[in-house]
Amino acid sequence: MTTVVLAVVGLIVGALLGFLIVRIAMNDKLKSSTEQAARLVEDAQGKAESIKKDTLMEAKDEVYKMRQEAQAEAKERERDLKAMENRILQREESADRRVQSLDDREHKLSSMQGQIESRERHLTEREKEIDATLERVAGLTAEDAKQELLDTVRDEVTLEEANILRESEERVRAEADKKSREILSVAIQRVAADHTAETTVSTVHIPSDDIKGRIIGREGRNIRQFEQLTGINMIIDDTPETVVLSSFDPVRREIGRITLENLIADGRIHPARIEEMFHKAEKLVNERIQEAGEQAAFDVGIHDLHPELVKTLGRLRYRTSYGQNVLNHSVEVASLAGVMASELGLDPRQAKRAGLLHDIGKAIDHEVEGSHAVIGADLCRRYGESPAIVHAIEAHHADVEPTTVVAFLVQAADAVSASRPGARRESVEGYIKRLEKLESIANAHPGVVNTYAMQAGREVRVMVEPESVSDADAVVLAHDIAQEIEQGMEYPGQIKVLVIRESRAMDIAK
Repeated sequence: MTTVVLAVVGLIVGALLGFLIVRIAMNDKLKSSTEQAARLVEDAQGKAESIKKDTLMEAKDEVYKMRQEAQAEAKERERDLKAMENRILQREESADRRVQSLDDREHKLSSMQGQIESRERHLTEREKEIDATLERVAGLTAEDAKQELLDTVRDEVTLEEANILRESEERVRAEADKKSREILSVAIQRVAADHTAETTVSTVHIPSDDIKGRIIGREGRNIRQFEQLTGINMIIDDTPETVVLSSFDPVRREIGRITLENLIADGRIHPARIEEMFHKAEKLVNERIQEAGEQAAFDVGIHDLHPELVKTLGRLRYRTSYGQNVLNHSVEVASLAGVMASELGLDPRQAKRAGLLHDIGKAIDHEVEGSHAVIGADLCRRYGESPAIVHAIEAHHADVEPTTVVAFLVQAADAVSASRPGARRESVEGYIKRLEKLESIANAHPGVVNTYAMQAGREVRVMVEPESVSDADAVVLAHDIAQEIEQGMEYPGQIKVLVIRESRAMDIAK
C-alpha cells in the first residue's frame, strides 16, 4: 500500500516537475520568440525607412529632371516666340517701307501730273499769244512787222548765243581743266619747297643791356660809324637784351647783323674795329651770295649761266616778296615750269632757265627804276641770254604780251608758287581793296542786286533780279564779269564767278 502511495506520490511529483519544466521551457521559448519578433519588427522598420528614403530621393531626382526639361522647353519656346516676333517686325517694317515708297511714287506722279497740266496750260496760253500776235502782225506796217521780227529774232539769238557759249565754255573748260589739273598736280607733287616769312628788320640778341652803351659809344661815335659803313639804321630802345637793325636792302641788313654779332662776340667795340668787322662780314656775305647762286643753278640743272647772273641770282637769297624768299620761289618756279614743259612734251631746260631767272630783277630793283620784270629782262639780255628767255622774263607779269609757250609756263608756275598756301602774306588793306573791287565790278552790271566775295576773294557770288535777268542773260553776265575781272585786276590763281537767279513765292496759312 505504501508502495502504491509512494508510486502515486512519485507520479504526481514527477508530473508536477514535468509540468513545471515544460512551463519554464515554454516561458523561455516564448520570451525568445518575443525578442526575435521584436528584432524582426525593428529590422523591418529600418528597411522600410531606408526604402522610404531611397524612394524619396528617386522621386526628388525625377522631379528635378522634369523641372529641368520643362525649363529647357520653356526657353526653347521663348526663343521661337522671339524669332517669330522679329520676323513679324521685319515684315511690318518692310511693309511700311513699301507703303512709304508707294506714297512717294504717288506724290511724284501727282507732282508730274501737275507739271504736265501746268505745261499744257502754258502751251495753250502760248498758242493764244502766238495767235494774237499773228492777228496783230497782220494789221502792222512792213516796217513795224520787220522791227518786231528783229526783236523776236534778237531774243532767240541771245538765247542761242547763251546756249552755245555755255556749251562751248563748259566743253573747253572741262578739257582744259582736266589737262591743267593733271599737269599741275604732277608738277606740284614733284616739287616741294619750304616757305619762310621774313621782314625788313633783323633783331640781334645781346648778353646784357650794359653792352648797349658800348655799342652807342662816346657821344654816339660807334653807332654813327656803324650806320655810315653798313647803310642801315640801328635802333636801340628799352627792349631788353635786343638791338634792332632796319633796312629795305636785305644784303646790307645781313652784313650789318653779322658785323654786330661779331663785335659783340669780340668785345672790342670802337670805330676801327667796326670797320674791320664790316669788311669781314661783307666778304662773308658775298661768298654766301655766290654759293647761293651756284647752288640754285645746280639744283635746277643749269650750268652755263654768266658769272654776273649767278652772283645777282644769289642776292635773291636775302630778298623777300610778301614774306616769301625770292630765291626759293625762283627755284620752285623753275622746277614747276620744267615739269609742266615735260608733261607737254617740250624741252624742260629752257623753261627751267626762264623760271629761275624770271625774278632776277628784284635783286637790283631798288637800284634801277622800272618794273622788276623789265629790269631782269634787260639784265639777262646784257649778259647774252637768248631772246626766248628774255621774252619769258619780261612777260611773266604781262608787261608785254606773252607769245611763246615758255612764257605762258613761267606765268603759270609763278602763279602756282605764289598762291600756294603759306607762301605769301598779303596786307589787310590790299586784301580788302581787292574784295571791294571784285564786288564793285559785279555791282556795275544792270539787274545785279547784291554781290558777295567768298573764300578769300577766290569766288564771287552775284545775286540778280529774276524778273530782269533770264537764265540765258545769267550765263552771259557771268562771262562778262569774268572777262572784266581778268582785264582789270591782278590776283593769284583763279576767281570763280557764280551768278544766282532765284525766284521765291510765299504765302501764309491763317
